[in-house]
Amino acid sequence: MDTRQAIVINYVSAFLFGLWSYEQPLSASTVLNSSWLYGAILLGLLFITIFNLMAVTAQSNGLSVVSVASKMSVIIPIVLGVILYDEVLKTPQVLGIILALIAVYLVSVKKEDSAYLKKSFLFPFLVFLGSGIIDSSLKYFENYHLTKDLISIFSACIFLFAALFGSIWIFGIQKQKLSSFKGKSLLAGLVLGVVNYYSIYFLIQALKIEWLNSATVFTINNVSIVAISSITGFIIFKESISKSNFAGIFLALISIYLISNSL
Repeated sequence: MDTRQAIVINYVSAFLFGLWSYEQPLSASTVLNSSWLYGAILLGLLFITIFNLMAVTAQSNGLSVVSVASKMSVIIPIVLGVILYDEVLKTPQVLGIILALIAVYLVSVKKEDSAYLKKSFLFPFLVFLGSGIIDSSLKYFENYHLTKDLISIFSACIFLFAALFGSIWIFGIQKQKLSSFKGKSLLAGLVLGVVNYYSIYFLIQALKIEWLNSATVFTINNVSIVAISSITGFIIFKESISKSNFAGIFLALISIYLISNSL
C-alpha cells in the first residue's frame, strides 16, 4: 500500500472518530474561542512534519536511528516536568528512567545498522527535538487548558490540522491525485486512525491522573512501545533479535518495574 496515502487518511479518520466520541454539544464558536486552538494547530503541523523527518532520517540514517531518536526524546518532557511543574523524582524512578534510555538504545539498534550511526545527526536530532516538543506540548495543554470533557475534541482537532497539512503535502508538494488513492491504503488509514486517536486520547488521560507524574507516564509509554514492537516483530514477522536487543527488553521490564513500584 501507499503509506503516504494511509498516513493522511489516518489523520482524517482520527479526526472524524474524535468528533464522534465527543459527548458535549459542539459548536464552531466553542472551538474557535478555545484557549487550546493554536496548540492544536501547532501539534497538527508537528505531527506531519515529524512524520516526514522520520522518513528522511530512515533513508539517510536507518530505521533504528529513527526509533532511538524518537523514543530518547522522552528526556525532554521529563526535564521540563521537573523544572516547570515541580515534579519530584524518587531514586528508583531516576534509576528506572536511566535504564529505560539504555533499553531504548539496545532494543532499537540492530547490528547491521551500526554503520548508520556514523552519518550526519542533523535529521535524527530534529526528530529527537520534535518528538520531545510534541510530548511536552501535550503535557502543557493537559495541565493548563484541558478538562477531561475536552480531551476528545482537542485530540480530534490535532488530527484535523494534521490532515489539512498532510493534504497540502500530498496533493500540493507530492502532486498526487485523489483518483490515485488505493483501496488498501484507504482501509489501512481508516483503521490506523482509530488506534492513533486513542493513543493520544489515553496518553492525555494518563497525564491527568494526579498520582502519576509525567516522567512516569512518558517513560513507561515510550519504553513499552519499543519493547513490545520488538517482541511483536520477533514473534509475528520473524525478525531477528540480537543478544543486545534481548538485554534491552530485559532492562525495559526492569525500568517499568522500578518506576511503577516507586509511585
